[in-house]
Amino acid sequence: MTVSSTTNTTSTAGTTSGNQLAITTGNDLQNTFMQLLVAQLKNQDPLNPMDNSQMTSQLAQINTVNGIQQLNTTMSSMLTQNATTQASSMIGRTVQVPTNNLTLASGAANFGVSVPNGADDVVVTITNAAGVAVRTVDLGQMTAGSGNYTWNGKDDKGNQLADGAYSIKVTATQGGKVVTGNALGIDKVAGVTINNGTMQLVLASGGTAKLSDVASIQ
Repeated sequence: MTVSSTTNTTSTAGTTSGNQLAITTGNDLQNTFMQLLVAQLKNQDPLNPMDNSQMTSQLAQINTVNGIQQLNTTMSSMLTQNATTQASSMIGRTVQVPTNNLTLASGAANFGVSVPNGADDVVVTITNAAGVAVRTVDLGQMTAGSGNYTWNGKDDKGNQLADGAYSIKVTATQGGKVVTGNALGIDKVAGVTINNGTMQLVLASGGTAKLSDVASIQ
């Protein structure tokens, strides 16, 4: 195995006593507050009425809460639009994303290794279609980032293996504990989809990947 290059690359929820009114949005909170305020005014002691400054303060507070709710909604919408624009601009581009698949063709297979937080030791294990490990390489220590590698198609004994589909796994440890480490494959972005509220890239190979999973764009 040879190294070709290495690069580091709200909703407010609650309940009120008595009527147990559920509060799910800023408007609901405001309506509930007004109902409670009216009830308080109706039942206040005529000899000790609510102070006007106190009422004004409470109204200001509820308007602030509603304003924050509207701001959060606006910001969420802007972030969604920005993510959509970013994802759409990647259609047709070649990206490097996490994968467990490795294809050996003409005696060589290119792949990447990503260790977001760095690691003391990184081990790459390649297995054949029968699930048998045929090649294990210890890459040693890696700094945070990713690197590109080429497998020459040989097993641990130096025998040249047949072209075809293999699996790849990256095991990374830091201080004796397992940390995040991923094998990366190269694929082309064919489209964009939303699955369970999460925006994903549709890959030409038929798989999908989160926008945040993209290690590099080529």
